[in-house]
Amino acid sequence: MISKKIFKNTLMLYSRQILLIFISLYTVRVVLNVLGIEEYGVFNVVAGIVTLCSFLTSSMSSATQRFFSFALGKKDENLLKSTFSVNLVIYAGIGLLVVALLEGGGLWFVKNHLNIPLERTDSAVVLYHYTVLSFLFSVITAPFRAIIIAHEDMHYFALVSIIEALMKLAVVFVLLYLPWDKLELYGLLLLFVSIINAIIHLLICMYKYSECQFRIFYWDKSLVKEIFSFTSWTLFGQVSTVARFQAVTILLNQFFNPSVVAARAISVIVSSQVNLFSNNFNTGLYPSIIKSYANKNEKELFSLLFNGSKLTFFLMWVFVLPLLVEMNTVLTLWLNIVPEQAVLFTKLALIESLIFSISLPISTAARAPGKIKRYELTLGVMQLGIFAISYLVLEMGYPAFSVFVVAITMNIFMFAARLSMVSKMIGLSIRAFIQRVCIPVVLVIITSALPALTISYMLPKGIIYSILNVASCILISSVSMYYIGLEPVWRKKIRNMIINKVKVSAEVIR
Repeated sequence: MISKKIFKNTLMLYSRQILLIFISLYTVRVVLNVLGIEEYGVFNVVAGIVTLCSFLTSSMSSATQRFFSFALGKKDENLLKSTFSVNLVIYAGIGLLVVALLEGGGLWFVKNHLNIPLERTDSAVVLYHYTVLSFLFSVITAPFRAIIIAHEDMHYFALVSIIEALMKLAVVFVLLYLPWDKLELYGLLLLFVSIINAIIHLLICMYKYSECQFRIFYWDKSLVKEIFSFTSWTLFGQVSTVARFQAVTILLNQFFNPSVVAARAISVIVSSQVNLFSNNFNTGLYPSIIKSYANKNEKELFSLLFNGSKLTFFLMWVFVLPLLVEMNTVLTLWLNIVPEQAVLFTKLALIESLIFSISLPISTAARAPGKIKRYELTLGVMQLGIFAISYLVLEMGYPAFSVFVVAITMNIFMFAARLSMVSKMIGLSIRAFIQRVCIPVVLVIITSALPALTISYMLPKGIIYSILNVASCILISSVSMYYIGLEPVWRKKIRNMIINKVKVSAEVIR
């Protein structure tokens, strides 16, 4: 059963994400005004060279979380200490290697191939050095962040990430008052933020967790081999996903005009922001799933998968349904000038995200046994297959939106593949998953989408009616999820929770 701690962590992560979105949007706006369009463009293109390596950190973090959570689940203090020591050595080695490559080949590329105004080349190079150092500190921070998540101390994770975002916001205002080169200064201040962020993570882990003991040059050959194998296949999955998204964008660029590419970019931004909410919930589930597998507690493991998959979808559906119904209004208010086909593209991208959201807890369960070669290889090939099929359908003369239809169709097959492989890996019943997850999800979609679309069709156009439409979508989907999507035991839990909250509020008022 999903614990109270997971709900508390989810609420913390959701609150964090909403705050971070507002801070991020405001920061971008202020930075653009302070640096100017040209300087902002130089910053993004230079920092983008280093950002390409960010998937390496996320892959390593995923592997680290798995091994920490597994050791915690087994309650093996020695394994936990060994995992920490080995990961520090691995992260240090990989971090230094990547920095060497960035300061070699990456620096050469910046100096010789980036389109930067001649008078800003020196500043761009200085900025690049600062950005590489910032990346190094983000690598150093990653294992400590993974430990915090593995221990399910999401209040620390959320608090530190909010502090980091606020520091980045403060950096922007400091730029206004210091009379140095704005581009170089911005890079230097962001480096200071990375250093402070790393120190905060280090202090929390050293104070809070006994396994965080530094053993210089500690080496466990079998554990290193296991971690490297897991990380390399996780990395393959990450690379195939990134390659698929970028390759399809390039395809659209080859077959259609730039406005189509802009429309795809908008769809990716919107879907990625919505995805963050389901990813946050899965972050809260991740340690519990790994720990229950390590404890060989199948009842708890399967309960986490059934309820987690369903709730991950429902938490997405609350946001997605209003967007699907009022997409044109939302994009017009946000962008003012909406690229042609952006509304259709974004709707299709959100549908793809919905299908993927059910798979998130299953993907976590696939990592629990630690042997993911077949899993990542199969799904990686299917991801690359999206690109190959997209090329074929565009070559045959199909419209641009067909690449989204291909992705949606392939994601359905990928969901089936995930479920099939995980059922063999951990003994999960496919029939039970369909009965307890897939059928309730389909019923919720039907019983909430049809009334929402009917109301949308009947209401006149206008911002007031759009707000009413969004409110009705949220209300309808919530009622549908409560009465149709949730099992009786969950409805009872929610009723009791609401009653208790009302009683507490009444006592406070008195």
